[in-house]
Amino acid sequence: MSIKLQQLKHFTLVVEEGGFRAASNRANRSQAALSTSIKELERILEQPLFETGNKSKLTPFGEICFPKISQFLDVYDRLNNDLRADAAGQQGRVRIASVPSVAAKLIPSVLGAFSEKYPNVEVSLIDDNAAGVEARLLSGEVDLALGNYSQLEEAIHFTPLISDPIGVVCLKDNPIANNPEGIEWQTLLEQPFIRNGTCTLLNSTPARILSEQALYSVENITSLFSILELGIGITTLPKLAFPTNETRLIWIPLIDPPLERQIGIFQLTGRTISPQAQQFYELCVQYLNYQKE
Repeated sequence: MSIKLQQLKHFTLVVEEGGFRAASNRANRSQAALSTSIKELERILEQPLFETGNKSKLTPFGEICFPKISQFLDVYDRLNNDLRADAAGQQGRVRIASVPSVAAKLIPSVLGAFSEKYPNVEVSLIDDNAAGVEARLLSGEVDLALGNYSQLEEAIHFTPLISDPIGVVCLKDNPIANNPEGIEWQTLLEQPFIRNGTCTLLNSTPARILSEQALYSVENITSLFSILELGIGITTLPKLAFPTNETRLIWIPLIDPPLERQIGIFQLTGRTISPQAQQFYELCVQYLNYQKE
């Protein structure tokens, strides 16, 4: 016969409470049931745990067993608590990759709410471009990824969250800045164009010619803004990628063609994510959909 966990718990209760009566009250069991449980344990071990004439006094064998059983039950209780906390998403780790504009503008608020609700969960956030966040998800480096929709592989499931309009970025003293309500792409043909990573969003439109004829190509967003501030060209960017505290540059919506990117959250198709990642996923959906409304 195998030793039952309940038998070990009953044994330690009797020792800790100094007798069967107090132990039965604490266990909410009858003395007879507790006594039967202990006798079954003694039968399995083939040794008495309590002296025959004094049921509250341990035998020498019982003295050996008590610290070992207590240590095992402590480990069991910690394991039980840890597993339940993990299952509830209360501890553990979640790894996220995000395009920089989403990481800077949207993730902080979600992360703030997440850390308040799940203070013991470790969060790892990695910035990368759109292709990079997808690659990190596919490789298993991260649990979730946030970015803009593209022709994704079948292995990736995309949940759309918000729409992010595309616009033109230039110096405020540029003549085209006199059209703050919107601008047509043809108006930009005579402007030196700076291609960046998000310009692939123009590819399916007539405005792709702007990117194709670009004089400059800059991938790093910090470098891009430094060059734009020199006044040597203009570019197109999603609105989320434009700094809210920018003083020298202006973002103007592109109205012909009107373009936007779909921002959402990626996870691997058919793969169960961890409870911690699931909690972060649900919070992103809840918060960003609220922002959209």
